[in-house]
Amino acid sequence: MVDDLAPAPWPEVIERIRAHTPARVLAERSGASYRTATQLELRQAHAAARDAVRAELDLKNFGDAFVRQWNLFTVSTRAASKDEYLRRPDLGRVLDNHSTIEIAAQCSMDPDLQVVLGDGLSVTAVYTQVPPLLPLLAEKARTRGWKFGQPFAVLYCRVGIINCVGEVLKPKVVVLLIGERPGLATAESLSAYMAYKPQTGHNDSHRNLISNIHARGVSVEAAASRITDMAEQMMRLQTSGVELKEELAAPKWLGDMRQRGSGAT
Repeated sequence: MVDDLAPAPWPEVIERIRAHTPARVLAERSGASYRTATQLELRQAHAAARDAVRAELDLKNFGDAFVRQWNLFTVSTRAASKDEYLRRPDLGRVLDNHSTIEIAAQCSMDPDLQVVLGDGLSVTAVYTQVPPLLPLLAEKARTRGWKFGQPFAVLYCRVGIINCVGEVLKPKVVVLLIGERPGLATAESLSAYMAYKPQTGHNDSHRNLISNIHARGVSVEAAASRITDMAEQMMRLQTSGVELKEELAAPKWLGDMRQRGSGAT
């Protein structure tokens, strides 16, 4: 049997390290500069990050079938454009008047779990992660017997929009699926901000976050389980934010270590 701990050739060691992180570690050089391939990869990643920030959220890009299935509609914050959204974060935390009326008309009041889609700083992340994640959240909510609110999308959205949704629909828990600021590792990372009965005046201390939802981070399956488990915890304890700590199962390797330790003499 091959010993996994046996010394490996240097190229294989490098590949093992790279397999555990999306970061560009141990990149080769030509003199004091990156090699051409590495430099081109960086430029491509930078361009993807810029595109993710500057792109406009359009429900058509989810596909007609997905939009019809979830009856998705779009509302907006008080930011009138992407440029204003980037310059004025405060405007992205408040719904405009028409949007408040639209949400009240199309969504049911007092849901147990209300999911909101926000473009944030990466529309690419929303397009990539939401289609597989939203059905999982709805299914897990149904198995718990929860009332699942009508999802909708918010243009030019900041995290503080959670408070406006709480004021309009009076949900128990709001989940905002919003694109994270892209980096050079990925532009597809989504965050799930959560709050129990959010209202005007609440801030980050009243919210919880599950971040790095993407192919090489937290999988959509794991994210769906963590989001619904945390929502259940919020409903049980009737709180969120700094007063709540996510209850995560210990990883298998830690359990094995504890078991070996308890058997020591």
